[in-house]
Amino acid sequence: MALATALLIGAGMGDALAVAPRAHSAAHLAPHAKPLPPRPAPYRPTAPVPAAPTWRLPDSDIPLDPGWTFGRLPNGMRYIIRHNATPQGQVVLRLRMDVGSLDEAEGEQGYAHFIEHMAFQGSTHVGRGEMIPLLERHGLAFGADTNAFTNFENTTFHLDLPKNAAGLVDTALMLMRETASELSFLPTAVDNERGVVLAEKRDRNSDGYRASVAASAFFYPQARLNTRWPIGTDETLNAATAERLRAFYRRHYVPAKATLVVVGDVDPAAIEAMIRQRFASWAARPAPPRMKAGPIDPADGGRVSVQLNPSLTESVTLLRTGPIQDEPDTLATRHRNLLRAIGYGIINRRLLHVARQPDAPFRDAAYRTTDNLHAWRTTMLDVDAITGRWRSATQAAITELRRALEQGFAPAEVAEQLAILNGRVEAAATGADTRSHEALVRTALAVAEGDFLPANPRALRDWLATQRATITPETVLAALKAEALPLDNPVILFQGRTAPPGVEAQLRPAVTEALAAALPAPRPVVAGPPPAAFAYTQFGTPGRVVEDRREAELGIRMVRFANGVRLNIKHTDLTRGSALVEMNVDGGQMLATQKNPLAVELVSALPSAGLGRHSRDELESLLAGHPVALGLRAEDETFVSRAQVRSGDIGLQLQVMTAQITDPGWRGEAVELYRQSTNAHFQRIRATPEGVLGARLGAILSDGDPRFSLAPVEAFRALTFERLRADISDRLAHGAIEVAIVGDVDEAEAIRLVAGTLGALPMREADFRPYADQRSRSFTSNRALRTLYHAGPADKALIHITWATRDDSDPDEKQVLNMLHHLMRIQLMDALRQRLGKVYSPSVSSMPSRIWKGYGTFMIQLSVAPQDVPIARAAINDTLAALRRAPVSDDLMLRARAPLLEDFDSVFKSNLGWLSVADRAQTNPDGITRQLKAPGRLTRVTAAQVQAAAARYLTDEGAVNVLVLPDQVLTGDDTRKDSTAARKDGGALGRPAP
Repeated sequence: MALATALLIGAGMGDALAVAPRAHSAAHLAPHAKPLPPRPAPYRPTAPVPAAPTWRLPDSDIPLDPGWTFGRLPNGMRYIIRHNATPQGQVVLRLRMDVGSLDEAEGEQGYAHFIEHMAFQGSTHVGRGEMIPLLERHGLAFGADTNAFTNFENTTFHLDLPKNAAGLVDTALMLMRETASELSFLPTAVDNERGVVLAEKRDRNSDGYRASVAASAFFYPQARLNTRWPIGTDETLNAATAERLRAFYRRHYVPAKATLVVVGDVDPAAIEAMIRQRFASWAARPAPPRMKAGPIDPADGGRVSVQLNPSLTESVTLLRTGPIQDEPDTLATRHRNLLRAIGYGIINRRLLHVARQPDAPFRDAAYRTTDNLHAWRTTMLDVDAITGRWRSATQAAITELRRALEQGFAPAEVAEQLAILNGRVEAAATGADTRSHEALVRTALAVAEGDFLPANPRALRDWLATQRATITPETVLAALKAEALPLDNPVILFQGRTAPPGVEAQLRPAVTEALAAALPAPRPVVAGPPPAAFAYTQFGTPGRVVEDRREAELGIRMVRFANGVRLNIKHTDLTRGSALVEMNVDGGQMLATQKNPLAVELVSALPSAGLGRHSRDELESLLAGHPVALGLRAEDETFVSRAQVRSGDIGLQLQVMTAQITDPGWRGEAVELYRQSTNAHFQRIRATPEGVLGARLGAILSDGDPRFSLAPVEAFRALTFERLRADISDRLAHGAIEVAIVGDVDEAEAIRLVAGTLGALPMREADFRPYADQRSRSFTSNRALRTLYHAGPADKALIHITWATRDDSDPDEKQVLNMLHHLMRIQLMDALRQRLGKVYSPSVSSMPSRIWKGYGTFMIQLSVAPQDVPIARAAINDTLAALRRAPVSDDLMLRARAPLLEDFDSVFKSNLGWLSVADRAQTNPDGITRQLKAPGRLTRVTAAQVQAAAARYLTDEGAVNVLVLPDQVLTGDDTRKDSTAARKDGGALGRPAP
């Protein structure tokens, strides 16, 4: 799929039984990580607060989900409250302001997003620099729990509270109230934050983003959105003053544009009273009218454009626009959406079938219709071609689309898509009472958007059962045609790294030819029941249990079968009707040696090869409605397959996993898809500083150890399934296996299901191999500065520093390093973002290894403007020197420690957290002990220990420094040599400085 259109057009039909919370296309910058404010005296309205009038939802026959509280204050502010205990004891808040970049006047581009930043830079009751520390003391991590984002239409502020303590909830509401009307806009704060906004603009100025901007300008040439991308322009951001930002804020941050959402383990009545107390004194003011994203011209067609971008694969997009279909959320609308979703699903299933064939003309293709920004409707066919084959790819995709629209659908295709949708609806109904806070927040925000009603999942399941008789190939096709715009005279966009000869002149004739050509005979149905039933239901005599015990601390049931397979089970009520299943098989990256470093590289391609007796296409038909996963990946010590499934599908998932290791598909077309992906990856490496660093860093740190160095592209192209089979078949056939099942699972049934699948296999090795000769990993002794070069934007540079530390065999020292990691990030944020305004988000990591004996690393990475490299490096050195010189304050220790403790506390509030200790509970029992003791160990870490660790590990002499600079800093022949070398090795290498 073309990267440019992915942001612009949205992801398709979405939930078939909903009015798509409409796709708000390229609106999003990725979420902006930020914090919020402290706690002054509470707001006290001067007069009694009258009861809030009812917030009436639109009249509809949708069966509403019980449990929601909707309200509106007299000043016009709306609120939505929902009690939810998944997980228990936590609360999430969202303040949505209907203010986005479309509301910006000429000369104000970027102001909506700039104000989002200023929400964390001081207010009437919260001093500048106090907000982040306040939240960190309460256990909220900067970025993870305190966040915000701005798009074309709204700005939303996030707070995820680790506890539902009344004082913390009250503080969070106070912070939201400060954000709503009390921001201070100190000129010094504006000037500093301008640098942060510009740094974010620089960081987000990726090839994909630039492609999105260019594609939008082509597709919608008259639209206002093209001059209102949320990040703004250098000119308007540099011209922004405190007065101008304050004026925008006062004009748009009014109660009528605000919706506050509170979801969590709270009493809705108590929260409602707190909201009234906090927000009733916010004075009502007129809300400016919303600005539209358009206009667009429904008659627009026939135009052609070729856009080149070093990170893009070769793609062709056909697109038409038309008026929006503004449909209220009713059962009739959902019925139409259901039919449409089935139709688009069938067409995209057919396109996927073509892409999976040997010598396929395209890697991927997608057909969809999307409502954009409440302004227009778009229908598009997007074709991701094999390099050099754009014509045949485009024509093949058009042919498949025409076959569908002109020849219709088969009953088996409709049945398959309906089964998939029915499975999703059934899962939603079963898990309705254990939805996550985040899922409910998404629903609330969709309601606030005005497109969507909070439907009762169980009622929708029952309603769907009554609709099946009306869902036929004919009704599906009619509903799709009623929405989709005809692509008979589309605008056509070619994107790629280079322009094939004559492509601009040939695009329209190629499309016209395909649209006019006589259609081939109808393609044989690619969906529906295959010739035989699922072939992998019997694996031998069910295994006999030889050991069955329960771990004392966490209650994990541990079972061992006679063939050596181990099973760990943990029942939870965290997600009703759902479970996680994970299989670990001995081997993984331990099979990659210095002589054979790519031994397991092709494991990632195995799922695309299907199983021995079923192609991937057949499996999709056989398993429709059962969301099981076919997957296998090579991790450090094991081959891992993991899936989240409905509780009733645990047995089927185990059958698929067992088949995956006993009878992989080994189909060659999967290797071809892998090679295409690899070629595209190598072509993109030099397009970004991150790509160059990722390609070179492993070799730099390991002195070229081939296990950790990027091999030449030719080595990847030479990989075959024959080689992979020789390298891994022994492990798949004989290696030790450990299975974990976590969630809504019956223990006895789980034991029976594993006994009949993995437990029924021939004898396995009793234990995971130690691989003692593979556990060594060296760290370079070369401390010379490495300077690499990238071909991306001239305003981007990376600073990367790595130190050798230690492995994680000492759990106490691991927590000392953990604290050092978080203290370093806090102090770099304070120095480089808060004080200097030079970076957006510094990255710090500590990785003491469990795999490599004696090996660990501590890393710092910054993205900066090239001219700011000296000042950024000086700030890092000053921060390091201060950490080595004296213990940090108790307050800094609290700010680093509190979020970490909350992370530990949250582990057992999700099935994924439970899986992290259950996956290897029998063969790595120390993991349970460590998890339980980690909070105590972290609590005991002292500032003196952190200081000592900084002095021991983070020395000036021990640092490995890498700079990645733009090619433009080179001159003359040097630039040409660098570019030529990169092309010769497939783009893998940036050139080290002399």
